Amino acid sequence: MALPPVAPHVVAAAVEGLTSRLRKKLDAAVEQYAALPVEAVDGEGLRITCGEDAVVTLSPGASGVVEEEGQARCSCLLAPRCLHRAAVLSACPPADPVEGTPAPELSTAAPPEALSPEKPAAERPSQTESASAGPSSTLSEAQVGAAAGLWAAGAAVLAAGISAAGAVPQAELLRAAHSARLAGLPRAEAAALRVVRGLRSAREQRVGHRLSDLVSALRELLLIAGRLAAGDPDPALIGTVRRAYDQGGSLRVHGVFREPVISATGYGGVVTHVVAEDGRWFSVADVKPGGASRARGAATAPVAIGSATMNHAQLAKSGLLIVGATISPDGRLGAGKGVRATPVAGMPWTEGPMAALLARPLAEQALERLSGEVWSDSGTEEVAREPVACDLMIVGASGDHVLAHVLTPTTAATRTPTAGPVIRLVPANRHQDLAHVANLGRLASRPGLCVRVVGRLEPDRGSTLRPFAVGPVPGAEMTLRLPAEWQDRADLGYDRLQGVHLPPRGPLDDMPTAAAEDPLGSAPLWRVRRLIELAVAGGRRAVAESGRGGDSRTQEASLRRAGFKTAAELVAALTAEADRRERDVFGRLTDSGLDRYAWAWLTAATHLAAAERALVRSSWQAGE
Repeated sequence: MALPPVAPHVVAAAVEGLTSRLRKKLDAAVEQYAALPVEAVDGEGLRITCGEDAVVTLSPGASGVVEEEGQARCSCLLAPRCLHRAAVLSACPPADPVEGTPAPELSTAAPPEALSPEKPAAERPSQTESASAGPSSTLSEAQVGAAAGLWAAGAAVLAAGISAAGAVPQAELLRAAHSARLAGLPRAEAAALRVVRGLRSAREQRVGHRLSDLVSALRELLLIAGRLAAGDPDPALIGTVRRAYDQGGSLRVHGVFREPVISATGYGGVVTHVVAEDGRWFSVADVKPGGASRARGAATAPVAIGSATMNHAQLAKSGLLIVGATISPDGRLGAGKGVRATPVAGMPWTEGPMAALLARPLAEQALERLSGEVWSDSGTEEVAREPVACDLMIVGASGDHVLAHVLTPTTAATRTPTAGPVIRLVPANRHQDLAHVANLGRLASRPGLCVRVVGRLEPDRGSTLRPFAVGPVPGAEMTLRLPAEWQDRADLGYDRLQGVHLPPRGPLDDMPTAAAEDPLGSAPLWRVRRLIELAVAGGRRAVAESGRGGDSRTQEASLRRAGFKTAAELVAALTAEADRRERDVFGRLTDSGLDRYAWAWLTAATHLAAAERALVRSSWQAGE
């Protein structure tokens, strides 16, 4: 049984209550107690036996989250200021804010360094060094202070690196995240929680962890916190409370595919994506604590909208007529008391909004979804995640992905395998309990197979899709042969393709599998990426050491020769700042703080993200 999610302020308070001696032992204790069995006890909650006289009991609330300090107890004599309780709570996944509950106040005994920046606002880099800003009068003093606390905690994590960012620095970041919640900065709070989850995933070496994900999370946290601390009043930086539903009137939607969800916080479930007749995308979610087993079971769980008597598997193949619909900013359909829903017949992909989407060139769809800038929100993330649809001809497997040619109207008629541009298909989720990897393997086993695909762009790789559902291409001889009850589509996360669903092997089994060159892999920007990731993995000291050898100057020269002059300058500035040491009048080393180093890293990381996004866009433009 898995440990339950815990509210950030509960973890922060538990770590704060430890003596300095116990804090030094906390990381080892977290590793030890995280491996202990979790026992469910009726009427009490969950028990973790940490020793002969130390049993930690967690009693989650109705939401499945430990939201109050009293819901975590230990039987030892030092409780509640004991190592057992703090270590178990630190091993639990941090919970997202629970809607409709007030945020509890932080302890007045919070250490000043956890709530204030390393330097006064006047001593931090000016706004012209980071991003444009408006007058600070539109942000409250509490918001600016909370953002400064987040900046300081994030900068400390960056300087320490993954190996040194243990339970104590994570607790400081969780405390700062809770301060952001109290100040009404939901986007900053969410960014901090993503960093903590990424740190834990990296330190525990979990399957599926990617260093690039942690880099992106830390870049977003520092960018948001730095701009807010400098007084930038951009509403996109503040964000909105998650899933604040608005009235959407009457709505007719048609199911397209189901997406399994297995989160790092112990949640699992399914999100069924539906499309309205005007082409707008919406979703119906059923995600609760439970992990992979919950994701599998939710595939056929009832849909909680009005009085609709259908499950998620049925909704993905049919539709709903909703009266009094409520819709969140990210397109989630709510299940309020006034919502009424009536099942309606599904619509095939050859008609309505899906047919209109399939008629658009894939490159055009991709460029539209990659139109946002990495340093500005304004719905950019939601647009990038909006599904795309296209017809493909499978070429075969190549490494961790499947190669396919895009079938344009001309190639769809002639079935010419080399006429369309080549793209890559990668599993949407590699979890062993889901069917994504196995299904892509089945598709790759039939070179020349024509498939209709609905998926999502991979924003960090050129010409790459993450498919969620497939179906047969109308009129194609070598295409999928799906059962009638599947209604000409298969959810790749749940429906398992078998040999009977594939056509006989054709004359294209020896089709060459060479793909177009990945612009991200071939560009010398990998040198910048390596340094940015080294900073997160090894901390400031690792960056300083990398800049002391001749290899650093060679990398800068290579970037300049390739035309990446700005990238070369930012790399030089980052390595110089990492190794900068100031001395007092007696020649002794002094601590100049972390602000300048954090800004140097953030500037280089943001420039890298923007350059890589431009290269990804160019990979799709090349296929036009």
